[in-house]
Amino acid sequence: MRKRALTLALVLMSSAALADTCPSVLKFMKRKLNSQETVNLCKEFQGKTLLIVNTASYCGFSKQFKGLEAMYEKYRDKDFTVLGFPSHDFNQEAKDEKKTAELCELTYGVKFPMFEPTAVKGEDADPLYKMLEKETGEEPSWNFNKYLVDKKGNVLKHYGSRVRPTDPELVDDIERALKM
Repeated sequence: MRKRALTLALVLMSSAALADTCPSVLKFMKRKLNSQETVNLCKEFQGKTLLIVNTASYCGFSKQFKGLEAMYEKYRDKDFTVLGFPSHDFNQEAKDEKKTAELCELTYGVKFPMFEPTAVKGEDADPLYKMLEKETGEEPSWNFNKYLVDKKGNVLKHYGSRVRPTDPELVDDIERALKM
């Protein structure tokens, strides 16, 4: 009994310490796309370089899913991940999460983490996106805006929709962030 209490105390202390050291940009719980499973962003992604992207299934930029997946595959062993947040803010996302998930997985082969549909602009913006806007001064103006976050949780830069995953500046910035 005493050993169990000690174990519980250690778990609670380490959870509190993790919460204290967790960067603000990761202090969120998010539900996985087309699932009831929630993810503690801090627990899953603390210490990783992140590219946070607002996506849409029926957008002219949706071909970027393939480039984002290729980027994820190339750098994921170097503590990098892409986090995708489908958004209907620009009226180009399916209203059915199952359709969004199918399109991402079957059409584009997306394996990087995708989360529940999320408001990314205006008064209704999700707190994560409000924080990203505050840090960069840039609110998503369309689908496939990207935010680069370093391993310490610092929001480094915003990239608009026209910046493709293969853009040399974006790739250089990611590679530089991976070395930080």
